[in-house]
This record gives sequence, structure tokens and C-alpha cells, in this order.
Amino acid sequence: MNLPKNIKINNFDRYKYLETLKLIKKYSLNTVCLEANCPNRYYCFSSGTATFMILGKFCTRSCRYCNIENKKPQKIDCDEPKRISLAIEKLNLNYVVITSVTRDDLDDKGVGHFIAVIKAIRERNKNCKIEVLIPDFKDNECALKKLSKVFPEVINHNIETVEELFGDLRPQGDYNLSLSLLKNIKKENSKIIVKSGLMVGLGETKEQIIKTLKDLSRSDVDILTIGQYLAPSDNHAPVIKYYSDKEFLDLKNIAKDIGFSEVVSGALVRSSYQAKEAYEKLAINKNN
Repeated sequence: MNLPKNIKINNFDRYKYLETLKLIKKYSLNTVCLEANCPNRYYCFSSGTATFMILGKFCTRSCRYCNIENKKPQKIDCDEPKRISLAIEKLNLNYVVITSVTRDDLDDKGVGHFIAVIKAIRERNKNCKIEVLIPDFKDNECALKKLSKVFPEVINHNIETVEELFGDLRPQGDYNLSLSLLKNIKKENSKIIVKSGLMVGLGETKEQIIKTLKDLSRSDVDILTIGQYLAPSDNHAPVIKYYSDKEFLDLKNIAKDIGFSEVVSGALVRSSYQAKEAYEKLAINKNN
């Protein structure tokens, strides 16, 4: 992944980065940080955090912007919840993000494993807040209902791109289905914080971005992330535009005016980047 000159990776603690990487390998865990080639992995690992990716490392979908491989899915690792809870304990985390590959091959779309991971984390790390970044579960209402009952503090589902580009970039996804899933989270449990993320630079117009932001707001999204798309390789969808810092600030202000409670916007922002900070800001504002 080549970064343009105006995008800089934050300074990081090399020792802490290697320590976190060693721990991830020790417990044979997958992270979206490594599998998706995230540019923030140095900063996050050196801060002693990571976004754990469950249900294997191969996805049943083939989105044109994503670096995760589209291959035959792996068998569910029933010991994975325990290993994740141990890693969280060793890293002394009080906030963690759990995501997954999309598993359209499973009857429950993988929600049972999400629930097992959440329960394992809470058994060993009672004060740890949990954010889950979920696929669309193929509009499986039963899956969302079950997940809501174990009450992760935040449920995140990324819209990723504007409706007009969905067919090309997310051929196995559905824009309106994603909006419906986000809307239904509050219906299942009004106390859960709803989050979503949008990438820019894929050829969308400003008008299309604003329409998407309004759609997300109407779907009861509390926290929004906006970041620059960076092509993982020449085989992925190309970057059409690099947004300036001023444009990201402009989008943040537009989103705040539309009504989002918390907005994180910037070139290297990803849905899990500074997730804890966004959650805590929202919690403080709700209590004031």
C-alpha cells in the first residue's frame, strides 16, 4: 500500500508494537490490522491494542477495496474465544473491537461465534467494553436479536461506500439491507451505541456523500467514521481522489450538522481507529 506524501503514519513505539505482534502470534489470532493491511497497525499495536478478526481469515465475499482473501472458509475454531480473552488479559485492555470475515456459508452467519467470544471476554475481563464490527448477516433478524441480547456496548456495521458504487465495489452486499440492519439495532436494544463507517476517494461525489450521511443518520447511527480509501494493491479498486485535511474537516462539520453524536474524520481514519476514544466522548456527552 503506497501512501501519498500528504498522509503520514503516526510515530509508534517499536518495542510495544513487536510485543503486541508476538502476543497475537502466540495465541494464533487473526487481526483485521494485518489481514486488511491497515496503515494504522503500527500506531495501534504500539498502543497495546488490536482489532481481533474471528471466524477465520478467508471471506465468502469479494469486495473490490478489501485486502482480505476470498477463499473457501475455514472450519470454526471453537478454542478461539478463550485465546482472545487471554490475549486481552495479557494486553490489559479495557476496550476491544471484535470483527469477522463474512461467513455466508454458515446457517447463523457466524453470530453464534460472536456471542461465544463476547461471553469469553467478559468471564476473564469483566471491566472490558466490547465493540463488534459485524457483517450484514444477510438480513438475518434472528442473528441480530441474539447478538443484541448479550449487549456489546457498540455494534458497528460499515456502509463503506455510497449507494451508487455498491454494485461495483460490494457486489454481494446491499446498501438498503445495511441501512436496515443499522436501524434495527436500536429496535432490539436501545441502549446499544450504533456505529458505521464510510470510505471516500472511490469516485463518489460530495452530493452522494451527503445523501449517504443523511441515510445513516435516519438509521439511528450514533458514531460515524470517515476515512480515505487506500488501494491495498494494483489489483484492487483504484483511488480516484485523495481528500485534503480541509475536506475531511468539512465532511466532519457536515456530519455533525446532520446530527451524528460523534464523528471521526481524517485521511487515516478507519472504523476501529481510536474506537475507545470515540466511545468515551459519546458516553461523557450523554452523561452531561
